[in-house]
Parts: sequence; C-alpha cells; structure tokens
Amino acid sequence: MSSAATGRPSSALRRVLVPLALAQFICSFAGSNMNVMINDISEDLNTTVQGVQVAITLFLLVMAALMIPAGKLTDRYGRKRCLNVGLAVYGLGALLSAVAPGLPLLIIGNSILEGVGTALLIPPVYILTTMLFSNLASRARAFGTINGMGGIGAATGPLIGGLIATAISWRAAFGFQILVILVIIVLSRRYVRDPVPPDPARPFDAVGAVLSAVGLVLVVLGILAADNNIWLMTGLLVAGILVLAWFFSWVRARERAGKEALLSTALFHNRTSNLGLITQNVQWLVLMGISFVVSAFLQVVRGYNAIQTGLILTASTVGLLLSSLAAERLARRYAQRTLILAGFILTIVGIVLFLALVGLSSGVWAFLPGLFLIGLGIGAMLTPSVNIVQSSFPDHLQGEISGLSRSVSNLGSSLGAAIAGTILVAELTRTPQRSYALALIVLAVIGVGGLVATAKLPAAPAPPAAPSPPGGVSAPDLQET
Repeated sequence: MSSAATGRPSSALRRVLVPLALAQFICSFAGSNMNVMINDISEDLNTTVQGVQVAITLFLLVMAALMIPAGKLTDRYGRKRCLNVGLAVYGLGALLSAVAPGLPLLIIGNSILEGVGTALLIPPVYILTTMLFSNLASRARAFGTINGMGGIGAATGPLIGGLIATAISWRAAFGFQILVILVIIVLSRRYVRDPVPPDPARPFDAVGAVLSAVGLVLVVLGILAADNNIWLMTGLLVAGILVLAWFFSWVRARERAGKEALLSTALFHNRTSNLGLITQNVQWLVLMGISFVVSAFLQVVRGYNAIQTGLILTASTVGLLLSSLAAERLARRYAQRTLILAGFILTIVGIVLFLALVGLSSGVWAFLPGLFLIGLGIGAMLTPSVNIVQSSFPDHLQGEISGLSRSVSNLGSSLGAAIAGTILVAELTRTPQRSYALALIVLAVIGVGGLVATAKLPAAPAPPAAPSPPGGVSAPDLQET
C-alpha cells in the first residue's frame, strides 16, 4: 500500500519534515525565551523592564510586518533559497545579540535581524509542507508536527532559556539558537528540495510591501505607547489604520490594472479561511501575552530567578505537549472546528482557574493547574487552525496565503506581548496584583472573541475549488502521488 493511500509520508518526506519543524521550533523559542530573562538582561545592559519588553515586542512585530512580503518573495527566488537566506540572517542576529553591550545592539540583533530572518524562513516551511504533502491525512500530520514544535518552542522557551541563563548566562541562550540554526542549515542542504522552480521574472509589489509593513508597525507601536502618552498612542493607531487602508486601496488598484499585487484580495473572499486566520491570531496573542505577563510577574513581583520562572511555566509546556502528541488521534475522531472550540474553552477556563487560585494562595502550586489547562487548550487548536487556512487554497496561492497566515499569527504574538505587557508595566509598581489580574482578564476576553469566531466555522470546510496553474514541475522523489 502506498504512502498516499495510508496517509503516512514516505521516508524522504519524513526527513524533509525534520529541518522544517526545527525551524518553526527555534523561531517560536526565540519569541518566548527572553521572557524569563527580563531581570538578567535589564540589569546586565543597564536598561529597564520596559526596554526589554520593547525588544521582545519589536522582534515579534518585525516578523509580522515582513511575513507577507517574504512569502511573496518565495515565488520569485525559490522556497529553499529564502529558507537558507533566512537562516543565515537569523544566525547573524543571534550572534550580535549574544555579544550586545547594550539595548540598541540587542534590538538590532534580536528584534531586527532575527525578526527579518524569521520572516524569510517561516513562509517556505509552510509552503513546502503544503506542496510536498499532497495527501490530506499526511498534510494534517505534517502540520501537526510543525505546529506542535512551534508550540513546544514557545512553551519551552522560558524553561530552556531559564536553565541556560541560570547555569551560564542569558547570552548563552542566543548561543543555543545559533547551534540549532547550524543544525537546520546542514539538514536543509541535505534533505530539502524545492518542488517547483522559482520564477525570477515574477514582479514584486515593493510599494505594497512598504505600506503593509509600515501600517502594521504603526498599529503595534501605538499599543506600546499606551502607558506613556494617550495622544501619541491615538496618533500612531490612526496613522497605522490609514496606512493599512492605503495599502488595500493600492492592492485593489493594481488588481484592476491587471498587475500583480503583494496580496491578492481573493484571499479574503474565503469565509472559512478568514475565520481560521482570526483563530490563529487570537491563539498566539493569548499564548504570548500569558507568557509575558506570568514571566514578568514572577520575576519582578515575586522575585523568582530565570530557572524558577521557567520551571513554573513548564506546566503549560506539559499541557501543550500532551495535546500535541494526541493531535493525530484527535484529528481522526473529531472535526477541526470541534478541536478549536475545545481548545478555546480549555484556555479560557485555564485563565479563570489561574486567577482564582492565585488569588486564594501565594504558593507556587496555585500557578500550575491554570497554566496546564492553558497549554492543553492552545496545543489542541494550533494545528487545526493552520490546516483550515492552508487547505482552503490551491498550490499556486500557497506563497501568498502562507505569508498572510504567518503574518496574522505573528501579529497576534506581537499584539499579545504589547497589550499584556503595556497593562502590566503601566501599573506594576503601584498595584501589581491588580495589573496582573487585569492583563489576564483582557486576554480571557480576547479568547472569548476567538471562541465566537470558531463557532462560525463550518463543521467540514470544503477543499479548494481552483486547480493549480499548469507548468509547475514537481519533485517525484519527494512529493506524494
């Protein structure tokens, strides 16, 4: 029986999956591991908690702002080439971060270069997975592996980062990232092949790329400015919304003129995909928001060190691991919509339980049940959300939808850190318990919004209607038939 018939990938595809999953792991790890090193970094670099929060949020924001243009570049320069360039830029950023003498160089290395590298390498991960795993069952399994590794990276970032920071230094955590990047480069060169050749003549909408990036940056910077100046916040948010409106107007004008735009407006005509994108955004917003709030509270208010903070956050890692390991079995028994609904419910219940127990007791144990449920819930819904979005479109739109999907997810991450961090930092020195609870309540309310969006998803999304364009060259030794 063939691998396509059984839904199990060939040995060649399983080897391809290793560097792709590792790439998602290290990028998610980078987005969360600094949370447990807030005190160490701020003291070593003579900066503030808010300064470190800005660096963390800017890293996530750069990813979100550049993910759509980077996804489009894969069609012009090739998926594997973009993956390798992204890995190299990311590695350079990690090296600069490891030797940074102050916050400015840390922002250049971590926030900018690692953010740019991630934006370049993540779209190829999802595009290659969608193109190579043509069987729906094996594609779901592949997305489960990649998103599971992404969730594990985000959840174990505090623990691994805390262990390294406590045993050696926070700088060594960036050394760990460099080592993983080198492993991915070696495995990628050996196993990854691009199933479709690039089209160097394909036009690139540079104006659209600038407008989309600037608009997203202004919106998140506006949220970050909330605790400093309400007028600055309002000005940045309004400017960001106007620039994004200009971007969509620009895109529509190019499409009417018969020119290729950065992002096809047809992507937003699919209701199922739109709802799936909302669930992705909310999932990562809640995950990164909770990670930042809990990490900051444990270190700044409770006085725990990096390893103690990481160990407490391991409760969410355990929950996420359990639901990720069960993802394949759950997908066979339940609809994707059902899994996402269950995930949001578990996450919201986890936040409520978290608040209730911490309010009743000052013991470490009070953090654990809520964190476990949060990890269990988020792990259950990461894979079905991505699969719903990616599978809603044919192969020739995978570059665009992958960039949009990853941009929406990373925008959620940056908004989570910005919203929760802004609430926490703004009130922490005056009423820490209240600000901590307020940040989590806001995240729970946003989670309810994700639950409502999920309830509107169809029980069984239809497959993409449009066929892939002719002329593509497949890789028979890798692609399923």
